[in-house]
Amino acid sequence: MTASADQEAELKLDLAHEDADRLEAAGPFPGEPRAIRQHAVYFDTPGRALSEAGFSLRIRKASEGDAIRRVQTVKADGKAAGLFIRPEWERLVADDTPVIDHTTPIPALLGDALDDIVPVFTVENERLVWLHEGIEITLDRTRIVASEREIAFCEIELELKQGDAAALFALAHRIADIVPVRLGIASKAERGYRLLAPVASATKAHRIALDIKMTPAEAFQAIAADCLHHFRRNEPLVLGNRDGAALHQVRVAIRRLRSAMTLFKAMLDEDTRRELNGELRRLAGQLGQARELDVLIERAAPGELRDRLLAAQDDAYGVAIAALDSHRTRMLLLRIAEWTSTGDWRSDAENRDIREIPARDFAVKVLDRFRRKVKKSGRKLEKLDDDARHEVRKTTKKLRYAVDFFAALFPGKREKRRRKRFVAALEELQDRLGALNDLAGAPRLLAALDLLDMPEAADLFGKAHKARLLEHAADAYGNFVDAKRFWR
Repeated sequence: MTASADQEAELKLDLAHEDADRLEAAGPFPGEPRAIRQHAVYFDTPGRALSEAGFSLRIRKASEGDAIRRVQTVKADGKAAGLFIRPEWERLVADDTPVIDHTTPIPALLGDALDDIVPVFTVENERLVWLHEGIEITLDRTRIVASEREIAFCEIELELKQGDAAALFALAHRIADIVPVRLGIASKAERGYRLLAPVASATKAHRIALDIKMTPAEAFQAIAADCLHHFRRNEPLVLGNRDGAALHQVRVAIRRLRSAMTLFKAMLDEDTRRELNGELRRLAGQLGQARELDVLIERAAPGELRDRLLAAQDDAYGVAIAALDSHRTRMLLLRIAEWTSTGDWRSDAENRDIREIPARDFAVKVLDRFRRKVKKSGRKLEKLDDDARHEVRKTTKKLRYAVDFFAALFPGKREKRRRKRFVAALEELQDRLGALNDLAGAPRLLAALDLLDMPEAADLFGKAHKARLLEHAADAYGNFVDAKRFWR
């Protein structure tokens, strides 16, 4: 029996258990659904070699009526801004023992470690399936058990069987008009592996695996997908726990995504880019005061001022959580995923030359341009006013994000050594400008909260240190200018 290698394209939507019940009761899809009970065992080595290589291996037993079948599936990671596009290899098997042969990539990946493969977690799933206009719609009520931990969740999977991927998003919007849904970013395999890891905490952005064979269009899609993933990994921790570190990472994800839209603007449709960027800026503003108060409270000594800051922090988190939990924000992420995956910018004749050059050539031009902007705007840094220095800081951040985004396109040893030194100089400049920004921002925040006149307020922004901070920032700027470009 041979395995089949196919390309799967699906969109995932997360929803609450009660909303899954409401959606089923609403009967939004024609016909009666097929009901399927599924039990899956996922396999890996004790060191998680398959997961580390970007693959999952499962055997799923599916019961539909009296019929029972077992299917072994190997899947490779792969997503483009919410739309999962990944190769998979399937075959029928007789029992829960994996069949590993040359028809999948696993032997080449594991080599002598093939014999180490063991079960690592199980997935129990109650699935309802509809087929509508070339899309397979599944509503899953799922429980994953890994060692002594487990999770239960509901999700909708929209898998394209025929037609255009834009139809997946059109259907997703229809569903969102019935019940609240969020853009799904995790496969069942990923959720299972999370249970094997330490308890979830705030997650920083990871290095993006761009390939030198990519075009700028493909690079932008990969970067946008990573930013959305970064946002959604941290968002539940803010909603559920008011986690300050996670809130900071949500705001970082927004800045990264906005920066990506700026870095790639030459090939994007400007009207949509401006609209989505404006929505992201609005959302960042709604989250901003909670984060600013987190930083300020860390520096405040016990006393009346700190107590009043804590009360203001509670209100600010209420605003932030309401913003994240709103229909507007949920739809914003879905729209961004839709635009980056299926938007007209991908076929605009005017921008074709930019979209289709090698991603590395595009990166060189972007890095050059933003380095020049930082170099020019940061001259005589100590003489700039607070607003002008803030603009330098924003441009510096965009350059830093560009360096992080494009790092994989410059894999040479010499490039890596230079990048390390360049990043060190850039980080130093960012830190110095950040300290000056905190110095300028604290009085504004305290004034907005009517706390500026309290006796302890001046201790939070220490104007006496400004001259020293300016001197350090100027030195950091000099080090940045002297740092050699790793991309040339």
